[in-house]
Amino acid sequence: MKIIIELWEEIKIAFGALRSNKLRAFLTLLGIIVGVTTVIGIVSLTEGLDKVFGEQISALGSDVIYVQKVSWFDREGWDKYRNRKDITMSEVKAIKKYATLAEAVSPTVGTSRVIKYGNRSLKKVSVIGTDEEKVGGVYPEFGRDLNASDVQNRRYVCVIGWDVADKLFEGKNPIGERIKIGGHPFKVVGVLEKQGSIFGQNLDQEVRIPIGVFFKLFGRHRSITIQIKVVDESYIDEAIDELRGILRRVRKVPPEKEDDFGINQMDVIMDMYNKLTGGLYAAAIGVGAISLLVGGIGIMNIMLVSVTERTREIGIRKALGAKNRNILWQFLIESVVISGVGGLIGLAFGFGLGKIISSVSILPATITLWSVFLGIGFSSAVGIFFGLYPASKAARLNPIEALRYE
Repeated sequence: MKIIIELWEEIKIAFGALRSNKLRAFLTLLGIIVGVTTVIGIVSLTEGLDKVFGEQISALGSDVIYVQKVSWFDREGWDKYRNRKDITMSEVKAIKKYATLAEAVSPTVGTSRVIKYGNRSLKKVSVIGTDEEKVGGVYPEFGRDLNASDVQNRRYVCVIGWDVADKLFEGKNPIGERIKIGGHPFKVVGVLEKQGSIFGQNLDQEVRIPIGVFFKLFGRHRSITIQIKVVDESYIDEAIDELRGILRRVRKVPPEKEDDFGINQMDVIMDMYNKLTGGLYAAAIGVGAISLLVGGIGIMNIMLVSVTERTREIGIRKALGAKNRNILWQFLIESVVISGVGGLIGLAFGFGLGKIISSVSILPATITLWSVFLGIGFSSAVGIFFGLYPASKAARLNPIEALRYE
């Protein structure tokens, strides 16, 4: 109890000293404020990106494999792939027939077209030809999805994205209505649930039609993307090996040749994203560390000045019975209070900065408990580290010499 009372007295003395030199204390705070603001602002934005990006990747499916003509993010570029044979329905049929680890296999092929309803139209809408297999985690919000009968009989029916329904029908129920896709009439049978955007692409501005109809209207001479949902995520590696064997056999790739197709996973995107955000964290910590170092040096400098200015006060306190530890705690607490207040202001500014950026851009901001502790911990550590030397210098002053100081 005695220790707590003594500590509280030292805190009050520290705050009193700061109030008597408000401008000097504020200028000392600036380095801490800038450092913590930088770290917290970038961390809150990165955490928000992590959350949104993780949700979008989960929606696309971490247990889904994509067979395409190209491999994602290959450094060798397009020159390596332009002479490859297209992925066709032959590969789709072979995978459906021979893949034992595939729960669902769905071909997709796409183009962009103008979509019209009455006198309203949308340009550059993604038109996707596919079948009835359910690979992704996106389902109709209203109506139904494409079924096997639609695909087999090549019916002119479509499932439209959320934004397409919202912009073309403006609150009217689109189910059963007819729209024109690239000038061809289609009956709307479903509206997909809202998906949002990924990599700047609006996933809600799309239309799905049976793949046979797509080939008939927009041509066959294009490469297909095959989506394969694995029976269990733990079998991803085995499924890739199985798919590689099937595809090499169907595409007649000689044993000595490398694959002439790409087998892609969401893990590739996640790895790339983690590297990017890792760079952001490193930049935030680097800039923040420099600012905190400058702020810490400022705290040490101002505390040394304070010790010099209050030398006589220290001598009086020691003459009245204050121990070295009391003087040490007094100045150390003052240093921590300066950095702590700077940290709290930096926290508020950092979160405010994140919210402002989030409100004027597509970048989200998320406040997490660990980032609060990070800001407070950083600033407190700076106060302790840079305040220890001035505090110990004050504690070691000879009381007689201190009393003689003018």
